[in-house]
Amino acid sequence: MTIIENAPAPAQLAPIALNITSGRLPRWFPWALLGASVAASAAVFGVIAAGGGGFNIAGALIVGILLFLVLIGTISTVVEGRRKATDRVVTALVSIAFGIAMIPLISVAWTALQNGVAGLNAEFFSSSMRNVVGEGGGALHAIMGTVLITLAAAVISIPIGLLTSIYLVEYGRGKLAQGITFLVDVMTGIPSIVAGLFIYALFALLVGPGVRMGLMGALSLAVLMIPVVVRSSEEMLRLVPNELREASYALGVPKWLTILKVVLPTSMAGIVTGVTLAIARVIGETAPLLVTAGFTASMNYSLTDGRMMSLPVFVYTQYMNQGIPAEAYVNRAWAAALVLILIVMVLNLLARFVASRFSPAKSR
Repeated sequence: MTIIENAPAPAQLAPIALNITSGRLPRWFPWALLGASVAASAAVFGVIAAGGGGFNIAGALIVGILLFLVLIGTISTVVEGRRKATDRVVTALVSIAFGIAMIPLISVAWTALQNGVAGLNAEFFSSSMRNVVGEGGGALHAIMGTVLITLAAAVISIPIGLLTSIYLVEYGRGKLAQGITFLVDVMTGIPSIVAGLFIYALFALLVGPGVRMGLMGALSLAVLMIPVVVRSSEEMLRLVPNELREASYALGVPKWLTILKVVLPTSMAGIVTGVTLAIARVIGETAPLLVTAGFTASMNYSLTDGRMMSLPVFVYTQYMNQGIPAEAYVNRAWAAALVLILIVMVLNLLARFVASRFSPAKSR
């Protein structure tokens, strides 16, 4: 029997086999490869365009990205191994999906900023459109109307939505809870115009036909806000660990006080974020406010006395009812749209501040 001396053990053979794909691509390589792929695709499309027709930017980007995915997967497989190559391809796909999702957002924000800056001035924020025809005037009455109507809708919908979510998570059992959940799901998909028509029909029965006021607009927005608040708050409350509740019960704390002192503070950050999303969902609604609150060119600080203008309706009326010169009406519409975007941004920043302020980590 022949014995081969100095033969490597099986444990020593594994690293030798793995050294073939044990390299690692430099950090800059994927970006350089992406740039080269897009440049090669652009060159090909440039040659095609030279033969006749225009240069297809979207087509060049798509082909370049597809070429990059194939190349990065192949090169990474050879150098780093199949697992790392799969990770790089999936990371590239996720990054591409994020970039595609950001394109319309950036486009809308840039378009509103580019066209709306021309209409922003001191008069725009300090005057209304009363007795203004053509140039001049402002959107103070629409800004105040939006703030008042949205604030009233939030005051109405947040307590109802939060209490409903507390009931569903902490108390709800049986068919009643299932029925409420079903109705909330149905209300989530209700078109906004249906909410406006519902409130208009209700007030037509109670007060009389043809009535329009800011309170009606706030109620129609509250109908749209409530299911969003319920759903978001319910999910946040369910994320609170049951151990926290059980520890509170073990100390003899009643259930209502446990919810108030333990459950709500723990989930406050998520609840505030959900409320902000609900406000952002309704602050730009036009159809229900056209039906319920109407439109006016004058200031109105009362939610229960007469028609009230809002920023979405102001944008609609300025663009659809253009006078002479038409440029003044279009500029005011773009300026109001930009102000509406800025209000939503401020609300999101405020929500982030409140969420960080009331998070459990900050509370300790």
